[in-house]
Amino acid sequence: MTQANVILPAEWHRQDAVMLTWPHRNTDWADMLEAAENNFRQILLHIGRHQPVIVACDPAVDVASIETLAHSVPHPVFVFSAASNDTWARDHGPVTVYAGGQPILRDFTFNAWGGKFESTLDNAITRTLHQQGAFDGTPLDTVDFVLEGGGIESDGQGTLLVTSECLLAPTRNPGLDKRGIESVLADKLGAQRVLWLDHGYLAGDDTDSHIDTLARFCSPDTIAYVACDDPEDEHFEALAAMKAQLETFCTVDGTPYNLVPLPWPDACYSEDGERLPATYANFLVINEAVLVPTYGVPQDEAALTIFRELFPDRAIEAINCRTLIEQHGSLHCVTMQIPEGVLPQ
Repeated sequence: MTQANVILPAEWHRQDAVMLTWPHRNTDWADMLEAAENNFRQILLHIGRHQPVIVACDPAVDVASIETLAHSVPHPVFVFSAASNDTWARDHGPVTVYAGGQPILRDFTFNAWGGKFESTLDNAITRTLHQQGAFDGTPLDTVDFVLEGGGIESDGQGTLLVTSECLLAPTRNPGLDKRGIESVLADKLGAQRVLWLDHGYLAGDDTDSHIDTLARFCSPDTIAYVACDDPEDEHFEALAAMKAQLETFCTVDGTPYNLVPLPWPDACYSEDGERLPATYANFLVINEAVLVPTYGVPQDEAALTIFRELFPDRAIEAINCRTLIEQHGSLHCVTMQIPEGVLPQ
């Protein structure tokens, strides 16, 4: 049954900080570590201009370099020690809800998108940070349920947008069907209804179609989604089917959503010819800005123009994330917002 006093805030809700997990030589970033660190520096600098940053650092990370970087931003950068397998804070970081108006950190199980990679260290990061006081004593609820932050989108009013391919993957919660999963989402996240997308994917994606690569709430009545306009592209049919299903979704009051298509970036490939999951849907909303991933392709500027229209009261800031997609994620994937009320003011 839905807990009426539990709510998962929308990303545009006021935030106390954004969490990052820093890349290091013992991760898959080893062969491109300098480029990855440069990308993370840019992300930290952009966020730090607007709000505090929490950084989880493996012992292999040069913490001094991050502390030096912190002097370049007006907001605090809090550095904590936590061993890590990788850098995808969106999926191993805490999902913060409000219960009776008070924040609670939900620490869901992270199994690297259905056991695709080693994840024991990443699964412990939220607890490790909590033990060190990173979240100022905010209650922590460790949940025996596999869920990644990139797999859920909240409108802040009780509606969640998810994909069937991700949440129903047998490698995540094999004992639960759709109704069982909805029950957990109601109990732990306050979901009053769940909109299930049954179509859409990105080549090169390891997450089983995380919603944050495909379709995102921009307000309670607006959804931005990736749209492929090339009939020769392998994604064309699946994304057309996704759009058609989005057109059937309505807000709680029965009004169809305002659907905003995002540009389809030119295909990006790794050196070995693998297509990489470039998507403008992997943006991050922070307090005064929206950080938009770009990829050095002609569609970047059109995407930025759309975001200026979607978020007229926030600065739109581009971050080149061409390096990040080499490891099959992008800007939203490496960040996790910490909503207001968790950190002392």
